[in-house]
Amino acid sequence: MNDTKKLIQQITEGIQDKKGKKIVIADLTQIGDTICNYFVICQGNSPSQVTAITESIREFARKGANAKPFAVDGLRNAEWVAMDYSDVLVHIFLPERREFYDLEHLWADAQLTQVPDID
Repeated sequence: MNDTKKLIQQITEGIQDKKGKKIVIADLTQIGDTICNYFVICQGNSPSQVTAITESIREFARKGANAKPFAVDGLRNAEWVAMDYSDVLVHIFLPERREFYDLEHLWADAQLTQVPDID
């Protein structure tokens, strides 16, 4: 398993560990001029859950893939947090923010993989 796939797996587990929902992995590798190769998009129900998911991803990625984000933005109001792992950009939204920005639709040419929710 290559490093990027391993990182995505760890990010996904970090999201699921804090009950993040509606995880979508967008593969952008076939699209020219993108800032990264993958998006991982998910949502939490409250700013505190968004923050908890962010911390969980940080922990899982560090332990399981030896990766640290280059930047984390959005924690102040925790409505939309972006984590930059260079090849992988993670977006953690509140549901209404996610609906508003609709990244999946913006990147409709990407190969989208939906990860089933864990209850």
